[in-house]
Amino acid sequence: MPEQQEKNGMVPREMVAGARGRTLIFYGRLLDLIVIALIFVMLLTLLGALAGLIYDFAVAVSTLRAAAAVQGFTHVHDLVESLGQGLVVDVLSTFVLIELFRTFTDYLEFHRLRLRVLAEVGIVFVLREMFIGLYAHRMDSPVLLAIAALLAVLVAARVAAVQFPPRHNGV
Repeated sequence: MPEQQEKNGMVPREMVAGARGRTLIFYGRLLDLIVIALIFVMLLTLLGALAGLIYDFAVAVSTLRAAAAVQGFTHVHDLVESLGQGLVVDVLSTFVLIELFRTFTDYLEFHRLRLRVLAEVGIVFVLREMFIGLYAHRMDSPVLLAIAALLAVLVAARVAAVQFPPRHNGV
């Protein structure tokens, strides 16, 4: 039976009980503690990003009210565009942080990084960069095509990860 377990990639209990097994268990627990600390840091970062987004929104509203009262309607359009761009960047950055946070919690749950989740993080990040560049009107066609190709590769990787999940225990 132990030969069959080793053949299937499973480690027999007798081998885990020694110093090597204790070291691996310690390593696993230490890694879990590090990931939990990173999740805590990510949670604080996410809360800070949300607080910053709310603050930026409040400042934008008060700035628009003051500008509309003082400068008139013609200059307010430029102000709305610049304040709106900052808010869009903040919202998209918050979504990237949410996806990264999900990656850490997914690792803590499954003890591995899944290609599907990593592809989703990459997709959100690339879409963020694309939206920011398009919104700011600073993206040329070659750059846009390169980002679209990268996005296509990430989407294909995500689809492949869903269609062909990894097999475990020789199944």
